[in-house]
Amino acid sequence: MTKYRRRSLADTIIRHIMMNRREAVAAFAAFSELIASTARADPQQPPAGSAGPVFKHDLPPVNLDGWEVTVSHVPYPPGRVGAPHKHAGFVLAYVVEGAVVAKVSGQGDERVYKAGEMFYEQPGATHEVSKNASQTEPAKLLALIFAPKGATLTTPVKPQV
Repeated sequence: MTKYRRRSLADTIIRHIMMNRREAVAAFAAFSELIASTARADPQQPPAGSAGPVFKHDLPPVNLDGWEVTVSHVPYPPGRVGAPHKHAGFVLAYVVEGAVVAKVSGQGDERVYKAGEMFYEQPGATHEVSKNASQTEPAKLLALIFAPKGATLTTPVKPQV
């Protein structure tokens, strides 16, 4: 008899979506629903629709023809510090668990993002600081990287001295 593993909501997110502008809008809507359903599952969160948006930011003036979105979990074990890096396009990052410290070039000082918060990385920006805010608790991001098809999604950057 075949055993079936129950898939979590996160397991069902499509990792690679080739999209046009209409599909990009649908992806944003699906991501918003994911955030809303996560908030409803937490009794400490207000019911969906009772608060303002989780995140709002202007997007770059890009034509999404020939682009795709890659959605992935980024685990941060306790004490993890990531290396500075860049992405091929733009990124929306949602903290699913714990707290993450991030600093993106051109966006001010480093900041702690807690579960339920998001940040944006504009095209060409360097993700200068990327670390778990805790030495004892894990953290996790859900990252949506929008980039041209076939592009190298993440490129290491040498730290500024």
